[in-house]
Amino acid sequence: MKKLLFSAAMLLAGVSANAQLAPGSVAPNFTVTAYQSWLSTAGTTSNGSYTLYDYLDQGYTVFLDVSATWCGPCWNYHLSGALEDVYAAHGPAGAPGVSASTTDDVMVIWIEGDGSTADATMLDGSGAIGNWIEPTAGNQVQFPMANPASAAANQINNDYNIAYFPTIYRICPNRIIEEVGQLDGTELYATVSACPPPASAPADVAALGYTGALVHCEGAYTPSVQIQNNGTSALTAATVTITQGGTTVSTGTYSGNLATYGVANVTCTPIANFTGGALTVTVTTAGDASAANNGVNATVAAAANAVSQYVTVNITTDYYASETAWTIKNSAGATVAQGGGNWNDMTTGQAGQTVQAPVLVTLNPSQCYTFEITDSYGDGICCSYGNGAFSLVDANGTTIASGGEFASVDTRAFKTGALGMDEMATIAMNVYPNPASSEVNVSFEATNNDYAVALMDLQGRVIAAKNMTNLNGTQVVSFSTENVAKGSYIVTITVEGLTTTKNVVIK
Repeated sequence: MKKLLFSAAMLLAGVSANAQLAPGSVAPNFTVTAYQSWLSTAGTTSNGSYTLYDYLDQGYTVFLDVSATWCGPCWNYHLSGALEDVYAAHGPAGAPGVSASTTDDVMVIWIEGDGSTADATMLDGSGAIGNWIEPTAGNQVQFPMANPASAAANQINNDYNIAYFPTIYRICPNRIIEEVGQLDGTELYATVSACPPPASAPADVAALGYTGALVHCEGAYTPSVQIQNNGTSALTAATVTITQGGTTVSTGTYSGNLATYGVANVTCTPIANFTGGALTVTVTTAGDASAANNGVNATVAAAANAVSQYVTVNITTDYYASETAWTIKNSAGATVAQGGGNWNDMTTGQAGQTVQAPVLVTLNPSQCYTFEITDSYGDGICCSYGNGAFSLVDANGTTIASGGEFASVDTRAFKTGALGMDEMATIAMNVYPNPASSEVNVSFEATNNDYAVALMDLQGRVIAAKNMTNLNGTQVVSFSTENVAKGSYIVTITVEGLTTTKNVVIK
């Protein structure tokens, strides 16, 4: 895998394998007890309990490493000493192993993510790669390393959407999280500057992120924004203003009692007949100490138009096919078609990409839908891990959505047309009986041409097909359904590049 993913046994134990927490998410709180064993006459000692929010409330930026003692990439990063370096130079003043000249603004916490790991394994016990407490001779790790019990480890894994080891997060004092990856000590500390200063003024509201839909089909659109109280006093009121092209198009208000670093979502007034575009969001409160964090921008994409209710989904994955999945959802949010997520995984990164057979999806005419493709690792399906791509194509062969370079998810909106394929051709085609039990009959009028008739499932797989040449007059093609599973299918007739389609149910 691109990183070391969880084993099936861990997944069965209840550990989530979703993509990591998105940048800008609020870090959940946790408390862990460090296990540090010093090889001395003092025997085994413990550095005590560590609560994330306690350090954040003191203004520290916390680097969190969730690893496993059996994980090779985790061990290699541990040996690099990156976390030890940043802890020694910037950790809490007076803490073990921290320099007297520390900047005193960073905390490091390492957590064993496999809840089945015994304490002895931390000291090069059975199943471990090495001595995690003393990875190199005479060099005992000073920052807290915790080996939580199974339930606590799984809770942290689920709360933080841990999908692979190691996962290294930077958590700012305002509780906002971002995965930073396996950086060296200097690079880690450089990311601290991206954190806002700790709360210091009584009133300071921030626009944390835009939470409205980033695709829109048609009609009214409802914007929303997540705000945060960066003030030392409770936030009781705030106003949200949304503009487009300099004109106010929506407003919203917050009222309540939001504690320091608390977050809330503000739903704003709908924008009538919205056709997409760039939105500028500004949030304010009385006596606001800083305007620098009051704004956030968003671009909402308008829906593409398909010529009919039939669309074809084409997917070429990168080298890691099992990380890719897609869905089509209707305007109510219900999934009406889906695929991927269970392709064979190309674990070596050398075996090439997986090409999905084109999937023909039959939708309701004149409706709004969203197509969503996800990558569980969080880096899309292109580039250094194989140039994958996706496309959504309408019945005329026009691409209405395409891409491949995204993070965890790419969502596109589209509207289906009023007619399915060619209306006149559809009238000349008849499928009977419908529902069918033993066979499906397809009748049509031929006009001195070559015809291809097929019975397909809703994923575009051909169940049966017949190709005929130089036909003229009334034709009837029959397909046996004796070994065909019950369900909905599609009958297609193709002539001179035009495909006529009708649905049939096999009972």
